[in-house]
Amino acid sequence: MKFVTLINSALIFASITLIPGIAGAQIATTNSRETIAINSNNLPSNSTSASYLQPFNLVTFAYQGGLKKHGIPSGDTLVLETQKKNIIAKDLVKAAVNADQLPSQLLNDQNYLSAVNLQLNALPDYAAAD
Repeated sequence: MKFVTLINSALIFASITLIPGIAGAQIATTNSRETIAINSNNLPSNSTSASYLQPFNLVTFAYQGGLKKHGIPSGDTLVLETQKKNIIAKDLVKAAVNADQLPSQLLNDQNYLSAVNLQLNALPDYAAAD
């Protein structure tokens, strides 16, 4: 039952995250009759908003080995190390900053760190479904 709740939570999160981008997409046609989706939510180059890995994507990236070069193990080893509290959210964020996957200001963003921590806590359930 816990796994179903986890999947439902992930689907709700993905829906909330993706709907604004989907709703803002426009269709453009070119002379070659190819259809191209244009995202009207693109930010101007002088915007202060940033785009970065969401907590779920960061944990998935680490689980798949994307942060191995920066000291974060992958797969079952990552699961075990997070269960033993040898790897915490801040470790993952720090490794991602060093890998140029996240901006350094997220190291002090308690909301982001809490969200990564929630994803790390759910990692054993995700891994069991793998």
